[in-house]
Amino acid sequence: MSSPTTSATAAPASGRLAGEVARRRTFAVISHPDAGKSTLTEALALHARVISEAGAIHGKAGRKATVSDWMEMEKARGISVSSTALQFEYGDCVINLVDTPGHSDFSEDTYRVLTAVDAAVMLIDAAKGLEPQTLKLFQVARDRGIPVITVINKWDRPGQAPLELLDEILERIGLTPTPLFLPVGIAGDFRGLLRRGEDGAATEYIHFTRTAGGATIAPEVSYTPERAAEREGEVWDEAVEESELLSAAGQDHDQEMFLAGQTSPVIYASAMLNFGVRQILETLIELAPPPRARKDVNGAERGTGDPFSAVVFKVQAGMDTAHRDRLAFMRIVSGEFERGMVVTHAQTGRPFATKYALTVFGRERTTVETAYPGDVIGLVNATALAPGHTLFVDKKVEFPPIPSFAPEHFATLRAQSAGKYKQFRKAIDQLDSEGVVQVLRNELRGDASPVLAAVGPMQFEVVTARMQGEYNVETQLDNLPYQLARRTDAESAEELNRQRGVEVFTRTDGAILALFSDKWRLQYIQKELPKLTLELLVAGTE
Repeated sequence: MSSPTTSATAAPASGRLAGEVARRRTFAVISHPDAGKSTLTEALALHARVISEAGAIHGKAGRKATVSDWMEMEKARGISVSSTALQFEYGDCVINLVDTPGHSDFSEDTYRVLTAVDAAVMLIDAAKGLEPQTLKLFQVARDRGIPVITVINKWDRPGQAPLELLDEILERIGLTPTPLFLPVGIAGDFRGLLRRGEDGAATEYIHFTRTAGGATIAPEVSYTPERAAEREGEVWDEAVEESELLSAAGQDHDQEMFLAGQTSPVIYASAMLNFGVRQILETLIELAPPPRARKDVNGAERGTGDPFSAVVFKVQAGMDTAHRDRLAFMRIVSGEFERGMVVTHAQTGRPFATKYALTVFGRERTTVETAYPGDVIGLVNATALAPGHTLFVDKKVEFPPIPSFAPEHFATLRAQSAGKYKQFRKAIDQLDSEGVVQVLRNELRGDASPVLAAVGPMQFEVVTARMQGEYNVETQLDNLPYQLARRTDAESAEELNRQRGVEVFTRTDGAILALFSDKWRLQYIQKELPKLTLELLVAGTE
């Protein structure tokens, strides 16, 4: 039996295409809720000078909202519940930044994003340290071989000691932190950053000055270590001592170990004050990898220089209320994209026209004429596309599908007015194709009252809010007494439907799922009927 094709057959980019690939940096920001992820996203855009003032877009009741939080629900609550893409230039590089939901109820959306990026920024709250959602998302990044840069945020507020946070990272996730910059001043008294050299020696002191509300770029002044010692005295000496201790412990940056996922460069920052943001951008450009070859479903590698191919990782409707359009976000894997080119949809084998292709900056969009590996672009009204689908030209390629997480919350949804049934069905199909929730059906319940399955209950809130806001359909949601789902088959389904505390459904993708009232009911059935097919939906997510 022949082994899968290896990277030796993948075509590297050459000439102009190679230059464009080398310029790309595509990354996601991952964190626990309230770590400051959307604030950092906007601070990065501010430093790239693609917006003139942080918080320039206003949210509900006069609150300021970030460019990446465009949903009314996001603005009202001050949280991110949807992933968005921002593309901008910084220096000679093109940045594709994908902001992700921080709330654990939307971890499935974040998982999809992590299939489309080359690096991740792990954002940690200086006071709270590593939190459960951060740990879970880091594990996903590790499993996918994505190198991680750590940013310890909110250093302008009281928090833990610098080395305590680093010890926590090392002990809890086994990732060796290698700070590139250390804070000068304790948490809550953030004066600036000490830049560490290759051997851990202090090479520069970067002093920051606050601006009104952190709305503009914080002025920086660079000092030599000698001048920093004169200016800051004891707090500078403490930072120098900490740097030397880290160096003695072998915690200096090593690029090969970083790319291998063994170490993580660390930067201390305050996204709210715009302290350390430039250093984050420059670290990403210098250290994060450009786009690389990607394995297809057969294990063969698609090089960046191969003919055009792309993978869809996100579908979103409702971003443009004036047009009610549907945007499929795709990450270009190989080749050059030209607007209007006809590609093939791997899942159906049908041709697909790309006349309406856009680059995205939050909610704003601009027509794109050309794009390259690493770029994230949107295709308008691409109704046939769903997360995990592949587009290509020339010889067929198909990338691995994006698995769905195992749902833990279930509810029926119905339109309160029978006259709205047509809009209701259209909305359900739309939200299902976007992956907002999983939609389950069986003959007993019928189409008028489908069952929604979600990782977290806030997904249901998004569904009902979008039903009302985008489709003008008022709905009623009724929770169901199920807690677990297992994949089964048609033969087992007949017996399972006869069991108390179990109901069998078919998901839109054709998967047959059995829902159980609790783990004890599942365990009982597995013991009494061991021949039935009952499989975990996604390994490692339960």
